[in-house]
Amino acid sequence: MQLGIYTFGDLTGDPETGRPITAAARMRQMIDLARQADAQGLDIVGVGEHHGAGFVNSATAATIAAMAAVTERIRFTSASTLLSTADPVRTFQEFATADLVSGGRVELVFGRGAFTDNFPLFGFDLKDYDALFLEKLDLFSVLNKGSPVTWSGRFRPPLNQAEIAPRPVQKQLPVFIGAVSRDSVERAAMLGYPLAMPLLGGKIAGYAQLAAAYRAAWDHAGHSGTPRIAAYSHLHVSRTEDETRQDFYPYYAAYMKPLFRGQAMPREVFEDWLGPESAFVGGTVAQVVDKLSRMREAIGFTRYVGQIDIGGQPAERVSAGLSIFATEVAGALR
Repeated sequence: MQLGIYTFGDLTGDPETGRPITAAARMRQMIDLARQADAQGLDIVGVGEHHGAGFVNSATAATIAAMAAVTERIRFTSASTLLSTADPVRTFQEFATADLVSGGRVELVFGRGAFTDNFPLFGFDLKDYDALFLEKLDLFSVLNKGSPVTWSGRFRPPLNQAEIAPRPVQKQLPVFIGAVSRDSVERAAMLGYPLAMPLLGGKIAGYAQLAAAYRAAWDHAGHSGTPRIAAYSHLHVSRTEDETRQDFYPYYAAYMKPLFRGQAMPREVFEDWLGPESAFVGGTVAQVVDKLSRMREAIGFTRYVGQIDIGGQPAERVSAGLSIFATEVAGALR
């Protein structure tokens, strides 16, 4: 099982001190986390894409390139790239460039994302989401196979023997599809893509059912090879259970305000999410190892990626948690 971390680069102010963080400082924190994850033996770092004022990263390939320049072996992935409102040609060029910087360590996850502010920002109609996604996924697949490219579609001007440069170090950029509805996971399987599942809220059993549906659709489509699933969730690991339940709660509650209509996450919801059947991964080393083992047995993922720098936590706390995860949790699971 591959293990890693991902970040959305949220700009949540520290709820304990009320101190905000600048975009420049937050970006430095993200790059430092990637450097630490590489040095401590994790397998992958993911970088999410957001276009609102509450997040620092809207240009994932540029951020990954900066991380790649200060690391040696860890892989990178978007988490995820909002393909429906992107230009696949430009997206391919940007991630191929990051792959060149990294020496061949870049992957992508294509998904819808948790917000829809990217649609009006880039002049697209949300009602075209599915059609946009499928057409642009098709074009990216053609671009990924080689150059020159001849292609035509509904939402973008056609390409006629277009030279697409640069080409990545890897023969093709690896692509996962991010999905968490039954229709979407089955479509990813039918198209032959690995699946990236965001496990945000809900019970492990429900995600296990989606994973089973994905594998059934994969088999029905007649694909060769073993279907691959990557799981993404919020993560906090601490020395004591009380540290997670008491000290981490204010930060997580602040981060989750948009989900609770601008109010702090109720403590009883937080306690429920920490329970053994829920998908949030938090607690001591033993609790995190147990939760991830349960999740892996139920879902069958071969990669776990945790969002560890949540809610304005001080950088030193995040770094300490990352160190515990990368050494003790990873060591126990491996």
